[in-house]
Amino acid sequence: MDSLSQIALGSAVAVAVVGKRSSVKKAALWGALAGTLPDLDVFVDYGDDLSNMVEHRGVSHSLFYLSLLSPLLALLICKIHNELANYRQWLLAIWAVLITHPLLDTMTIYGTQLAQPFSDYPFGIGSLFIIDPLYTLPLLFGLGWVIVKGRSSLAANTAGLVFSSCYLLWSIAAQQHVTQTVQQQLTGKPYNQVIVLPTAMNTLLWRVVVMTDTAYYEGFYSILEKETNIEFVVHPLDLELYRDFQLHPDVQTLAAFTHGFYALERIGDDVVITDLRMGQQQQYAFSFVVPEQADMNARRLPRNLQLSDTLSWVWRTLRGDETAALNQSPHTLTSQVLTVDCAPWPVTEYNNHLLHL
Repeated sequence: MDSLSQIALGSAVAVAVVGKRSSVKKAALWGALAGTLPDLDVFVDYGDDLSNMVEHRGVSHSLFYLSLLSPLLALLICKIHNELANYRQWLLAIWAVLITHPLLDTMTIYGTQLAQPFSDYPFGIGSLFIIDPLYTLPLLFGLGWVIVKGRSSLAANTAGLVFSSCYLLWSIAAQQHVTQTVQQQLTGKPYNQVIVLPTAMNTLLWRVVVMTDTAYYEGFYSILEKETNIEFVVHPLDLELYRDFQLHPDVQTLAAFTHGFYALERIGDDVVITDLRMGQQQQYAFSFVVPEQADMNARRLPRNLQLSDTLSWVWRTLRGDETAALNQSPHTLTSQVLTVDCAPWPVTEYNNHLLHL
């Protein structure tokens, strides 16, 4: 999630745990600092653009390492404020703040390596966009109220935590509803895997990506609409390019990190690999130039995600306006696009594997 959400969550959790035993403002400050701590890995250079992406939310988001750090950080706080008598409360507060940070990140699709050092598997439920005001604002309101009014208003902070947590549950329920709708529509159609993701800053309009052996299909579904049929746009894949680069280490790295939701294309003299999970309709957050020689580093292309355009498109779509593609960029997929109504689907042999969210 975004930094503001993590700061708000960290402060709210710390106030809820230790606010009765210590200063509310002190708890909010240390909660904000601890809530930001795991994301400091963005300042670490892992050697190249692709590694910097894949290793973000790695070791610094490990539940194991954060649990080991909690007693030391809690002890430091108690020493600074001469509150050793409250060590247990501070330990619980700091541990809860550090742990909820990666757990909240897991609600997005980016990929959070919770199980480091035992596994580098990138967990991602994908039911929440990286920025969602309906999650963050209740936390800020409850936290702000208790900071202004004092310890007697701790219930407002608790209410903010409860509301934001309920919103997380709602996002999962909405995602599962859309996933079931998609699965029903795809019954009898061969495909490899499907993923359902929220569009920018909401959990009402959802993006669906279906991967097959020859193309990927992109569609959108609003839970406000009674019509359950999803119209897909098909993006054919360059199968020869896939065969030539499937063993390239950079391609294998991003393929594993995205759980197979990636696309390869040739733009001019460059081979470009794109993460299909983050972004939409040709506005993707992560694209890399794959070097022809495996011993060279992948180079990230400039981010093409225009949030203002995306939000405008989301609003128009939710109002029932005709869905239209966003502006395209020469640095994103430029394969032939064909609007289809869930068919025709390629006829060939496919794995019957579905990515369960």
